[in-house]
Amino acid sequence: MGLLCSKHQHSTKPDAENAQATEIERRIERETIAEKHIQKLLLLGAGESGKSTIFKQIKLLFQMGFDDAELNSYTPVIHANVYQTIKLLIDGSKELAQNETDSSKYSLSPDNKEIGDKLSEIGGRLDYPQLTKELSEEIEKIWNDPAIQETHARSSELQLPDCANYFMEHLDRLSDVNYIPTKEDVLYARVRTTGVVEIQFSPVGENKKSGEVYRLFDVGGQRNERRKWIHLFEGVTAVIFCAAISDYDQMLYEDENKNRMVETKELFEWVLKQRCFERTSIMLFLNKFDIFEKKVQKVPLSTCEWFKDYQPVSSGQQEIEHTYEFVKKKFEELYYQCTAPDRVDRVFKIYRTTALDQKLVKKTFKLLDETLRRRNLVEAGLL
Repeated sequence: MGLLCSKHQHSTKPDAENAQATEIERRIERETIAEKHIQKLLLLGAGESGKSTIFKQIKLLFQMGFDDAELNSYTPVIHANVYQTIKLLIDGSKELAQNETDSSKYSLSPDNKEIGDKLSEIGGRLDYPQLTKELSEEIEKIWNDPAIQETHARSSELQLPDCANYFMEHLDRLSDVNYIPTKEDVLYARVRTTGVVEIQFSPVGENKKSGEVYRLFDVGGQRNERRKWIHLFEGVTAVIFCAAISDYDQMLYEDENKNRMVETKELFEWVLKQRCFERTSIMLFLNKFDIFEKKVQKVPLSTCEWFKDYQPVSSGQQEIEHTYEFVKKKFEELYYQCTAPDRVDRVFKIYRTTALDQKLVKKTFKLLDETLRRRNLVEAGLL
């Protein structure tokens, strides 16, 4: 009996192992098939182009968004943005007061100088304190100082983040002891992307059979991060290139002698000439249109060397549209200059975007999805 039981145990063990091995093989096969149907999207662009905001919008739109733990993790980031912003403005006002003829215009009022020095010191630390009501009231006082407002009017010279106005307008809420960042706060929060982050999504929603599944990769846009791009270049369905069109009058964070738009132009040109992108779809996002449409009414587009041949033709909304079409045409011309005759069959689309506008981002990705699905059908000979 014992021998029979022993034999029975020995005979079932290999069967169980074989069944387990077979199941593993089936799972690997299913995953391999699934992987083949996942399309790879690469999100590229210079620093401050709005790539990371687009990435966060995808998480909000086509995934489950941010849970409470993720929202709370942004609190120190947002507080840091506040301290960094006020320091940039305080230090900028001092520099302008020293270098401008009308120096008094940029000098803090006597009552605010001590507070200004204190906040500048805090903004220069590696670890920032939690934003308390007392500190937020001091920051608000400095923010409302005429010298700081005059300095803010020249924000394009200061590397001031786009989130400056938004966070300064919500200081009271941000400094509440029970503060939890909202989705909008998270979208405005600015932290430089380092390394590579990825997200998997479908623009028609989860578990919809009719929708394509995409894996989107976001990589840092600053110069020192671009060496990490190369290993991601193989097997890309489409490159989404973000160009911040509002940056035409600003200089690089890494090189204050280099215009941001000129850097974007050169980077886009470099991407277009990569051999591994010969048949890769190129989706150009002309981003930050919300800032662009306000700026072009005050700062001439010809401020940028690349746009020096621009001639205004009107004013108001008509002029805004005219400047946008001019910029769009410049990128179109660059694309065709950099595209060899045998590459003309690759898809090239331009989208006007504002990364903070959720409805617009959703619409843009639906259009992008339709474009890529159509291309897949054409390549399969079904269209």
